[in-house]
Amino acid sequence: MAIALRLSRGGAKKRPYYRIVAADSRKPRDGKYLEQIGTYNPLLAKDDEKRVQLNEDRARYWLGVGAQPSDRVARFLDAAGIRERAARNNPNKAEPGEKAKERAEEKAAKIAEAEEAAKAAEEATAEAPAPTTDEPAEGSETPATGDEAAVESTADEPAEGGEDKAEG
Repeated sequence: MAIALRLSRGGAKKRPYYRIVAADSRKPRDGKYLEQIGTYNPLLAKDDEKRVQLNEDRARYWLGVGAQPSDRVARFLDAAGIRERAARNNPNKAEPGEKAKERAEEKAAKIAEAEEAAKAAEEATAEAPAPTTDEPAEGSETPATGDEAAVESTADEPAEGGEDKAEG
């Protein structure tokens, strides 16, 4: 009989509570088990001492008999110092998928095209002769005169009573 140290779920909907059990690996997750060796309450804070409670003597016994812990139970055993858990490494986990790579390539191509267009525009403006007349070039701003200056100055000032409301 293959024995597994695993979690057996209890509790209500969206309020999980687990028993750490030694069970026949062929039995259902929440089915009959040989012995309960601890509890796990994921709703408690990670630093709470009651989050994982484990009977270390019984855990050592079942490991000595040949029980295989699940990944989560192996983490608990490692944290308790009962059994060393081998570090796992998945270098491909952080690698983006195919579609994300395609989107990144398209974005890089668009950026490269925009940079080339900007360089071409700079070169075209550098080659064009500068206007030699005393009149301002087309599109340049002229200083505001008369009524335009009055409109601009009133637009910058707050409305009457606006300061009182902001302070209070």
